[in-house]
Formats: sequence, C-alpha cells, structure tokens
Amino acid sequence: MEQIPLQQKKSGAAIAAISTAQGAGGVGMIRISGRGAREIADRVFTSLHGKKIADAKGYTALYGKVHRPCAKGEKPEILDEAIALVFSAPASFTGEDVVELSCHGGLVVMKNVLRAVFEAGAVPAQPGEFTKRAFLNGKLGLTEAEAVMQLISAQGEQAAKTALAGHQGALEKRIVRIRGMLVTAAAHLSAWADYPEDDIPQLEPEVLKNDLYKAQEQLTQLLSQFDAGKAIREGVNTVIAGRPNVGKSTLMNLLSGCERSIVTQFAGTTRDIVEETVLLGDVPLRLADTAGIRHTDDPVESIGVDRAKDRLKTAELVFAVFDSSRELSREDEVLMEELQGIPAVAIVNKSDLQAVADFTKIRKKFDHVVFLSAVSGDGLEQLKDAVADVLHTANLNPADGILFTERQRDAAQQAKASLAEAIYALESGVTLDAVTVSVEGAISALLELTGERATEAVVDSVFAQFCVGK
Repeated sequence: MEQIPLQQKKSGAAIAAISTAQGAGGVGMIRISGRGAREIADRVFTSLHGKKIADAKGYTALYGKVHRPCAKGEKPEILDEAIALVFSAPASFTGEDVVELSCHGGLVVMKNVLRAVFEAGAVPAQPGEFTKRAFLNGKLGLTEAEAVMQLISAQGEQAAKTALAGHQGALEKRIVRIRGMLVTAAAHLSAWADYPEDDIPQLEPEVLKNDLYKAQEQLTQLLSQFDAGKAIREGVNTVIAGRPNVGKSTLMNLLSGCERSIVTQFAGTTRDIVEETVLLGDVPLRLADTAGIRHTDDPVESIGVDRAKDRLKTAELVFAVFDSSRELSREDEVLMEELQGIPAVAIVNKSDLQAVADFTKIRKKFDHVVFLSAVSGDGLEQLKDAVADVLHTANLNPADGILFTERQRDAAQQAKASLAEAIYALESGVTLDAVTVSVEGAISALLELTGERATEAVVDSVFAQFCVGK
C-alpha cells in the first residue's frame, strides 16, 4: 500500500468548520485553513479600519464585521461582530495559512457565518482534517495527533495529564528510544552482511541478544500499561452486585452524588438495572446497580435477577457488597465463588452498625476488601484506593507516555512479536540473515506506530475518529 512521507503535502484547498462546541456560548470560532484562506476571509470580513486580512502579518488580530459575500459596491448583509486572528504558513497549527473568525457563540450566528465562508469559496472540513493537515505538513507526529482527541474527551485529571503528555510527544519519545536500540542493532547486522569476514563486537551472540532483550522488555512494559491507561480514558464497566438489602442502591447514590436508585427497607426494590457514569478518584466508572441476587417466585423480580447475573459475566469490575450487620448467607457465598477470576472489590457495607458477618471468609476470597458505610460515606477514600490498585492505575505516570489506541497497541505487539522471532532465531543458531529480517520487522512496526511509515488507509482511519472542526 502507498506510504505517506511527512511534509509531502503542500497547502491544499481552503477548508472551514466550526471549531468550538456545537451549542450556545459566549464565543464561537470558525477556522479557515489552506490555500486562499486569507482571501476567503476578506470576502466575509471587513475590519473597522478597512485593513485587509490578506495584508495582515501573522499572529495579528483585526476587529470588524462579518457578513455574506457581496459584489463590489453592494451593501453587505451584516451577520455579526467578529475578531479575525491571522496565522501565516508555516507557523500555524496546520502549517498552512489560517484565519480564525471569532463571533458570538449562538447556534444561528455560527451556522450563518459558516455558510457565508462556504459561499466565499471554502469547502467543508472533514472530521479531523485540520489535525490531519498538521500531521501531513510535519507539524506533529501521529501519536501526538491521536492524543488531541484524548485531551478533548478526558473525563478526569489523570486522563487529561496523560493525553497532554502524549500530545507533547511523551509516547513518541519513548518509541523513538526503543527504535533507536533496534536501528543500532540493524546497522551492525547490515555491516556484517556487507563484510562477513570482519569481526564486529556488537554482533557477539550474547551482546546482540542482550540488546534485543532490553528492547523487548521496554515494549512489554509499555504494553502492560495499556489497560490501565484505557481505564482512565474510557472508563470501566462496573457492576454493583449482592443479595437484597445489603446497600447496593445506597452505594449507587453515594457514588452518583444524587438519589439515582430507589432505596427502601423492602427486599427486591431494585427490579431493573440502574446505570450512571461517575468519577471515582481518577477513574470513570460506568456503574450498574443490579437487582439483589436471590431465588424469588416473583416473575418481575426474577427477570431483574437474571439480568444482574448476565451483567456480571461482562463486567470489567465488580463491587461485591456484603452486609456487615448480618450473617453471610448462601447467596453471599455463591457470589464469592462466581467472582473468582473477575476483577472485584469486596465492600463490607454498614460498617457503622454492629459487626456480625464473618469477615475471614470474605478476606479469603478477595484480595481487596473495603469497610464502608454507604449512608455516611466513611470508607470512600479506601474504596478509591482499592479501585486504583485493582485497575493498576495507582502507579501510572502520565509523563512516561502510554499507548492510547488499539492501533498503537497492535503496532507495539507486532514489534514485540518480531523481536521474539529475532531472539528465537539467535538462540537457535539460525543465520544472522533471519535475525536481520525480524529486527527490521520490529523497526517497521514502530515506524508505523509513530506515523513515519504509515499507509494512507491507516492515516485516514486515525483522523476519521476525530470531530469536525479539529
């Protein structure tokens, strides 16, 4: 497939889109980028003192009116007041001439101004097209571009810090270091191919194998952080489970910060699954409060119990709730057995009441046990810590640079698999030609990860996930 080298694409036809949120706001901004952006902006914008955008220096602002395009001598139809920010190529986000028109952020105003820009000669921007042009014009790498959407959609502090580090090149630097080790090894292998009779110390089997093992170890560490990074970015499907009246709905309301679930003293109050997304510490949890798990002859409650059991099968995290003020029941013990091998936190609820339950049994079945009062909130901090420990987010350092997408993860896995082949070939005594092929395969995978050797299909796929206007 065709591969796209950086900086092959010069300024394309001018594109335009609303680059602020699609909703009413104090200010809305329309971005125009590409060949003729200044001239297009001049057709819809008149500055207070008559200065043309085409004549303005980069990184300057002009105040005036935005209007529909009109013939010379005609009175323009004013749409709004506006400030025009001018950026000259290549010193802009996209690497092209860019004009940003900031108006009042009303939905109708934004729609009318954008329509005027199209009438003036711009074409609608596709999803992610501004960032795609920045990538193609060498303004940022592919992993830095992918971090843009992660930064926009970040739901927590740690997710935002991780995305910002990625946008500033933390992941790319990490990949470049690993790749540098492999490029050095490949260079020595290439020298051996050209001069097989020469003694090349770096190609001593133990030395070469040690270098490959180091690169493999770093890739393994990088891949091991993927799930934790995904948890803080995308959230975790979490099920609150337990027998009736252990306090599942009260816990749901505590975590939600509102009366999300109905709470009564009667068993079987929760019949269907109640869902809410909450932020617990730095981890977004997609909570599901389920019906109390027990045998029942009530046909409606029975449906709720079956749904609860089905949801457990697909849960990424389970809050198994037990009542500290009551003896453990048969339903409690069955739940403990069913959760073996599933990421879970045992929550011993009603810790404000006199303890009756056998905590020893619970501790034997769960690595993480939290004593909590869902009524008062005591123990909530311990629950946050337990979740971070279970999901391995506690020791995640945003500045390290982590993998964001399945595309990146797949490329890293391909590189690791190629390294495993190289090490196997080396240890098996196979000719160094075979080792060379595998090392080059790992390098190629890492080049695709950073976008330095990406196919057009890969690049299109990456930016198709972006919002219009970015």
